[in-house]
Amino acid sequence: MDPRIVIYGTEFCSFCTAARMLLKKKGLDYEDVLVSGDDEKRREMEARSGGRTVPQIFINDEPIGGFDELYSLEQDGRLDEILGRSSSNAADQRRG
Repeated sequence: MDPRIVIYGTEFCSFCTAARMLLKKKGLDYEDVLVSGDDEKRREMEARSGGRTVPQIFINDEPIGGFDELYSLEQDGRLDEILGRSSSNAADQRRG
């Protein structure tokens, strides 16, 4: 089963863009929730994550933080574990 990934962000945030690019590079689909100009979505993001900055990223409803945390998980090899991917599948994604 594919993980459910949600990114709360804005259109012009460089960290949001970097998070989207990392997930796309890994071949992952995600829900992109734009909070700019949408007070209700921003309040939802803050309530779910406890954070006020973007991006706020969730994997299977678990908050993982922002881009720095996502990137750190990727560098440590833990992102694939969280996503339920084996290391061989992850290596195939990086090559592809």
